[in-house]
Amino acid sequence: MNNLLSWLASALVLAGALISLLGAIGILRLPDSYSRMHAASKAGVLGAVLLLGAVALASSGELALEALAGLLVLLASAPLAAHAIARAAHRAGIKPVLGPLGDELERDQREDP
Repeated sequence: MNNLLSWLASALVLAGALISLLGAIGILRLPDSYSRMHAASKAGVLGAVLLLGAVALASSGELALEALAGLLVLLASAPLAAHAIARAAHRAGIKPVLGPLGDELERDQREDP
């Protein structure tokens, strides 16, 4: 059973590292700060969740509570921080690279009195 946990923890570490690498590549390759932030927040959180799961498995449950606490903090704070930073960037005048749908946030701000 311990050997199975080791293999599973190793697979989770590898998957977490690969997803984090994809997020880092996204930060380098995407065209604007909003897209980069999206890649960093989504891929970074998923990679960290997998790595924390690997920590919980590799420690045979001894650090499972600490890993779960870290996971909950990450899942609660990362989307909120990305949203706040994106909104602040938009208010500062940093323009996104727009697709066919345009800029909904700018339209909403014009309609509000």
